[in-house]
Amino acid sequence: MAAIIEADAPVTSVKLEGLAALKIIKHCQESLPTMVTGSLLGLMIEDGCLEITHAFPFPEPLDDNKGDIIKTGHEDDFNAKTIDDEAAALDGHEFQLEMMKMLREVNVDNNCVGWYQSMYLGTHSTMSLLENQLAYQADLSPNAVVILYDPMQTAHGQLVLKCYRLTDEVVRLRSTGKNNFIKPKNIFQEVPVTLNNPGLVRALLRDMGDGLHGSYGARVNGADTTFDRLDLSTNPYLEKHLEFLCSWVDDLAAEQYKFQHYTRSLRNNVDNRNAKGRKAKEELAAAIEEGWARNDAPRRLESLLISNQIRTYCDQVEKFAGGGFGKLYLTKGLHYEEEKKVASSTSTSS
Repeated sequence: MAAIIEADAPVTSVKLEGLAALKIIKHCQESLPTMVTGSLLGLMIEDGCLEITHAFPFPEPLDDNKGDIIKTGHEDDFNAKTIDDEAAALDGHEFQLEMMKMLREVNVDNNCVGWYQSMYLGTHSTMSLLENQLAYQADLSPNAVVILYDPMQTAHGQLVLKCYRLTDEVVRLRSTGKNNFIKPKNIFQEVPVTLNNPGLVRALLRDMGDGLHGSYGARVNGADTTFDRLDLSTNPYLEKHLEFLCSWVDDLAAEQYKFQHYTRSLRNNVDNRNAKGRKAKEELAAAIEEGWARNDAPRRLESLLISNQIRTYCDQVEKFAGGGFGKLYLTKGLHYEEEKKVASSTSTSS
């Protein structure tokens, strides 16, 4: 990999340059419906700010079907970079080293600060993503981040670029191998992302924007309008969300059944001791704790990730439904005004 980044302070914000953002978006859009990954390059600046200046894609695995997640939306379909394919992993490592060498020759930041991955409708709470991010934070830097780009949600009028890192609680839990419970919302820490462009790029964009409206001194009448935001065809978007939501709820119910079955068997084994008193209660608690630490105990992290993903789906549906109600009220107001005009014109003609 690239040079290891020293974590002087925890990362609190990310500045993403426009060139790196365009590279991420272009790679993810052109690879649909396959979910792809890539590397992020940059450097850590003051006040816990991580600056990402460049990005390049990883080579695709040998089996192209492993990155296709459109079929079911489950975790196994999100392995854009499969670690089981040794040949593809070796090619990816060699490709990354060669790319670092070339970037260093042209004076581009060659410090790896994380990785990026495309996602589908906000689905990111998977074991594969957690293990990959844990490897980056453990082997590269505690401040390594992952940027997730959602091309499907972006198609509905809003750029979706999310930046996450694992919380210190999860890193400690995975390093110790304990099977303890943590809050699902404490698994991933979202880091705010700010798009940043150099001064020359901003001047060019301003110049291009002024050129679209004619001469610089010409007065522009009206305002630019993006009619895509007024689209009322929300059925496919909501249907896919509800389909994924039902699927993940079924997975959560299956995990819950495993926990209930294991808890009943564990309690039956402990209750057979027929001990009483305060000391017996302490022994009971210790036995239950020891039972959850065994290798055959179901892993709590699986159900916690599922719960976190369900919460993400609900938040997205709530946000989208709120905007949809606003569009419906706007449409109702326009129809009401149109009906008033028709009624007044009819009464005048009569």
